[in-house]
Amino acid sequence: MKKFIPVYVRVPVIFALVFMALEYFIDSGDRPAFLKYPEVSIFLFFFLFLQIAIEITISAIDKVTYSILTEEQKKKLAEADSLDFTDSKLYKKIKSWFVKVKPIEEEGEILLNHDYDGIKELDNVLPPWWINLFYVTIIFGLVYLVKYHIMDGPDQKKEFEIEMEEARLAVEEYKKTAKDLIDANSVTLLTDEGDLAAGKKIFETNCVACHRADGGGAIGPNLTDEYWILGGGIKNVFHTITEGGRDGKGMVAWKGTLKPSEIQLVASYVLSLQGTNPVDPKAPDGEIWKDETKTDGDQPTEEAKQEITEETPEVAAN
Repeated sequence: MKKFIPVYVRVPVIFALVFMALEYFIDSGDRPAFLKYPEVSIFLFFFLFLQIAIEITISAIDKVTYSILTEEQKKKLAEADSLDFTDSKLYKKIKSWFVKVKPIEEEGEILLNHDYDGIKELDNVLPPWWINLFYVTIIFGLVYLVKYHIMDGPDQKKEFEIEMEEARLAVEEYKKTAKDLIDANSVTLLTDEGDLAAGKKIFETNCVACHRADGGGAIGPNLTDEYWILGGGIKNVFHTITEGGRDGKGMVAWKGTLKPSEIQLVASYVLSLQGTNPVDPKAPDGEIWKDETKTDGDQPTEEAKQEITEETPEVAAN
């Protein structure tokens, strides 16, 4: 191998292969890994240095080894080195597939009567690889003709439309399970007992300081009446929790603390408090809000209210 691939070719090729492997396995975004991660650059330069050092060491060992050989051993080594790869049957077979030329001794048979300033022309046949490739293009053309012009197969535009539709369906399917892709426009009210219990836990962790555990209001407004400052309903409540209340005096934005799926849970729990009777509720803030486009999914059902009431006996007692 070393005889056929010189060191000045072997070292850069191995280095390039390692570099490409690192770029493939290291996710560096739109920048090369060796620029984004300095340790990669250090590794590459160390690897290149190591390659060169190995080649120098092997070359020195070869020289020392050769110097201690006997004359007979040197003669056998020279005979082995004289064997040329171009004399092998494999090489000749590969060469015959790419080129088909007459030996120099037989060129007189294909010499044309063309002489341009002493430059003569040979009537060599076309290279076999070119002829074979030409036959492949003919076969490809026939298959293409039959598929797209006789059997009316899908053209590039149709294939693009099919792929785009498949991608759209894949995205929609992904969104069904990607809870944190929801926003104020796509959020829906959750009424499942487990979801409301999870929303209650988030509420008790983050909201009771301003709204009290029963939602009756303290610094923040009462969440159990029908008055809303920034609008009621799941979409408005989700937006208010996400983006915060009024500038300068409203609730802070929770989008940096809670995930969209968590905001959906706590917003659904807040709406489940509607109509409960907290102890000493705060006076109403805002205006009465009614959803003109209300559907069954926009407000908690009586069963959901009963479930949450059973979970919060202190509210029921009030």
